[in-house]
Amino acid sequence: MKHFLNHFLAYFILVFSGFALAQIPGTQHSEGIAYISGGVGEEESAAILAEAKQWPVLLEMSQLENGRGVWIFGAQIKITNQEQKTIFNAQADGPYMLINLAPGSYQVIGSYQGVEQKRNLIVKADSSQKLNIFWK
Repeated sequence: MKHFLNHFLAYFILVFSGFALAQIPGTQHSEGIAYISGGVGEEESAAILAEAKQWPVLLEMSQLENGRGVWIFGAQIKITNQEQKTIFNAQADGPYMLINLAPGSYQVIGSYQGVEQKRNLIVKADSSQKLNIFWK
C-alpha cells in the first residue's frame, strides 16, 4: 500500500505542477469584451493556443527582425465595428490575444512602434479563427 501511495503522490505532484506551469493569464475586459493576452514563454503559449478553440478570435502578433519573424508584445489593439465605433482597445501582453467578439464584421487596427496595421475580420457564430498581424 505504501508503494502505491508513493506512486500516486508522485503522479499527483507531476500532473498538478504541469497545470501550474501551463496556466493561461487571467481574463480581462475592454469596453465590456472579454480577452486574454499573453504567450510569453513556451508553457503559456501552449496553454493559450490550446484555449483558442474556445474563443471566437485568436490574434497572433509578430515582426520581422534580422531577416526572421519574431513574436512581439506591447502592440496596441483597437477593434471597430461596421459603424466605425471603437468597441475594443487594449495593449497586448504577449504575442497572442484571445478576444470574445460577437458574430459580425470588424476592423482590427494594431499599432506597434508607431506603425499601424489594419485587417478586416468577419466573426461567424460557433467558430474560431486566427488573425495574424505582422509588422515589417
